[in-house]
Amino acid sequence: MIQRLIDTIQEYVELNQQELLWLEESIDKRYLKKGEVFFSEGKISTEIYYVVQGCIRLFYNVNGDEKTAFFYTDGQFICAGESYTFGVPAVENYQAIEAAEIFVFEKKKTEELLNRVPKMEIIARVATENELITSQKIIASFVTQSAEQRYVHLLSKQGALLQRVPQQYIASYLGVSPETLSRIKARVARKGLS
Repeated sequence: MIQRLIDTIQEYVELNQQELLWLEESIDKRYLKKGEVFFSEGKISTEIYYVVQGCIRLFYNVNGDEKTAFFYTDGQFICAGESYTFGVPAVENYQAIEAAEIFVFEKKKTEELLNRVPKMEIIARVATENELITSQKIIASFVTQSAEQRYVHLLSKQGALLQRVPQQYIASYLGVSPETLSRIKARVARKGLS
């Protein structure tokens, strides 16, 4: 399973055998149970995660309601960017919505790896850049698209998520109630877009 991580990193930077060994020594593997919240708001992030397999939900607690912002799947980095970078309490939560396997880059071990292999700063950079891009896409979709358009986009770009993720999380992600999502799905199906 580490090969997937190596392949992802080597899209950005070439590593020799010694550097690959140091990389392996600096990460921990963690298995998550379905439904497990493995990082919670209020904590200060000291870890970057890489999804080996599974599906992870990013959500916020808003006035007692969970609001889903994003889903991470195989081959993606996860980082509570502001908390990790500036040492402030996080506002986000991460939950495995199916059994998952992740690699964990603990900050201290990552700093030791960076001292040995400075070009590995790519891990933190790619993780935080992914968070920025993800945030921008979410904002843009809410500003420029209706809930139905966001659903059709999700269907066309990440249709498999609709089979993996409970419908209440999809509804929350789209910013609608589960009942509204049902109506949107029916309309999209009638239009032949599904």
